[in-house]
Amino acid sequence: MANIVPIKKEQHQNLKIATKRNLAHAAGQHIVPVNAREFAQASTSFPVVFVQDPDSKRFRSVIMLGLEAGENLYYTDDKWQGLYVPQSIGMAPFGLGLDPEKEKTLTTCVDLDSPFVGEDKDQALFDAKGKDTEFFQNVQESLGQLYDNEVASEKFMQEIIDNDLLQELELTMAFVSGEKKKLTGIFTLNEKKLQALTDEQVIDFHKRGLFVPIYAMLGSIGQVNRLIQLHNDHSENKISGIQIQTVNAEENAVA
Repeated sequence: MANIVPIKKEQHQNLKIATKRNLAHAAGQHIVPVNAREFAQASTSFPVVFVQDPDSKRFRSVIMLGLEAGENLYYTDDKWQGLYVPQSIGMAPFGLGLDPEKEKTLTTCVDLDSPFVGEDKDQALFDAKGKDTEFFQNVQESLGQLYDNEVASEKFMQEIIDNDLLQELELTMAFVSGEKKKLTGIFTLNEKKLQALTDEQVIDFHKRGLFVPIYAMLGSIGQVNRLIQLHNDHSENKISGIQIQTVNAEENAVA
């Protein structure tokens, strides 16, 4: 269980962070958040999709790391198998949280229960005079960039919703055993509706750089085949094929 607290000089003067850190904390995650500015890099290794929160109905962009809950096919033998590490997990044990001393203000937080945190580790957060070390300054700068990227991603998501460009997918997996499983609740972009954008919309999207994450997401769907390969490498119940079908649509694609 994480113990995430705001970093305060008075309380954490002697706190240090391990230089060598792995991604074991993501071992049981089958999806991980990514922001729109990461889509191009993330698409080289993972399917990039949207999912919807069942309570708030809010959409968020994620990468698929497994084909069922709790399955991370990209973290095996204590190693990360992807070409890219998403910012949301690469920053661990750090994160942003509300500052209890300043209303509506975000501050740098750390997971005190992380195995990479302790007074016996390598990288100090504060020097002998109580000032932020260069290491800690870099962490804060990276978290600031991550926040800016997430804000930009929220705006991108709103553009997609406002232009009615979302499309739900259904993945049907066929196993060698004869079993079949379906994955639902996965959303991507509707290519036909993208092609139907007006010339004015296309120019506007192009000038604002929206087509970069759009086409990265569309192209990333082929990485489902990579998920199947990784699954078959580590499971006796192998997948023989997968059908990717748009919900409430006649056309489908077979991988």
